[in-house]
Amino acid sequence: MAAISAVAFVSPSHNSPFLRFPFSNLERIPPATPTLHDSCNSCINNPSPFRISKTPLGRWFHASSLAMDRSNSGRHTHDGRESQHLSNKKVYRRHRQNVDLPPVLPKNKKKPFPIPIQKMLQLSRQDKKLAEKGIEKPLKPPKNGLLVPELIPVAYEVLDYWKVLIRGLSQLMNVVTVYGCSKCPEVHVGPVGHQIQGCHGTGSEQRRNYHSWVKGSINDVLIPIESYHLFDPFGRRIKHETRFNYDRIPAVVELCIQAGADLPEYPSRRRTSPIRMLGKKVIDRGGYMEEPKPQCPEDYMSLLVELDTYGAKLEQPLLLSADKTRKLAETTLKAYSTVRRGVRQLMKEYSVKACGYCSEVHVGPWGHNVKLCGAFKHQWRDGKHGWQDATLDEVIPHNYVWHVCDPNGPPLRTALRRYYGKAPAVVEVCVQAGAEIPESYKPMMRLDIIVPDSEEARLVA
Repeated sequence: MAAISAVAFVSPSHNSPFLRFPFSNLERIPPATPTLHDSCNSCINNPSPFRISKTPLGRWFHASSLAMDRSNSGRHTHDGRESQHLSNKKVYRRHRQNVDLPPVLPKNKKKPFPIPIQKMLQLSRQDKKLAEKGIEKPLKPPKNGLLVPELIPVAYEVLDYWKVLIRGLSQLMNVVTVYGCSKCPEVHVGPVGHQIQGCHGTGSEQRRNYHSWVKGSINDVLIPIESYHLFDPFGRRIKHETRFNYDRIPAVVELCIQAGADLPEYPSRRRTSPIRMLGKKVIDRGGYMEEPKPQCPEDYMSLLVELDTYGAKLEQPLLLSADKTRKLAETTLKAYSTVRRGVRQLMKEYSVKACGYCSEVHVGPWGHNVKLCGAFKHQWRDGKHGWQDATLDEVIPHNYVWHVCDPNGPPLRTALRRYYGKAPAVVEVCVQAGAEIPESYKPMMRLDIIVPDSEEARLVA
């Protein structure tokens, strides 16, 4: 009865657009709906079967119908604007203008977990429930010790391009000059060192935070991240007393070996039957096997030149023309992107651990027990590493350096540092050698920003 008393019936005319219930005549209302005040006046002036009452229920009834009419009339317009907004958003994501570098993590804190800790606790509780019931943990390759056949070609491809990358950088270092600070880890690629005051090393106060530049090497461009080579990753753990019994090789090479790449100098055990685990305990690993020793130590030196950055210094420099240098830079840059893409694909399946406090990396299902961590609060851990899942940037660090737009121009200065961009050191070396800048690194290099003069920079807001 309250709803009926809220509206008053009048005799409708046959030409009135309000012949039916107000919520059922949405298609009869013209698309361009006026404002609520104008609509109420038009409804009062024109005869209609429903007239607005002065009660709050009547006003709400009419306002709701007008709101639905507006939403229906402007549906196509809003859909068009929304689709255009989404298309512009996709274009922006595809062609980003400027991108900030990842933040530098403080050394007095632990690194964040790449996998959320809630998810790790959930998986741990599931394994514990299965172990309490006496059910073995279901494992798939490569978690059960077997190889993944689809990733064996990827391992060989990464290994081949890793050799191309080291060989190309060792030759480009004779063309492009690289400097390194003798007091801090700062690296600069260019004919002269920059004058940006950012050094916090020893004696930086006397030098007003200017860097002390010395001639750099390939290790300043491609930071060597090494790992212990394991004949059997699921065998005995490396102890602190037995650490000298294992070779240290690049982590990328060790990952390729465990993924299926065979190197006679670094043998690896290939299982034919999977291991069995109950919770966190390995109940069947197929016994222990002793690592075979290589017969020819001369093979180590030949392989060291190809796979390790320390052996790249043994190569003799070659005199290359400008065209050959440009082609070598493009080949090196392609090898760098291929190695990162392949390592990312291998790390999705094969386990790689990294210390949450220092730069130590270990390739295998669990970390070693060597007590050589000297980072934050290492006394509480007795020098042991705090192992967690590694990320791609921990296995192959980017090592960002300032991008020099004009190598023959004036050196970079502190007053104009906000106009400069950055790029990985490998990319900067290849670009200065003549390679084309990849699309993925253009946003962080700030190529669209014109660096002003020092006098003009004062006028910039």
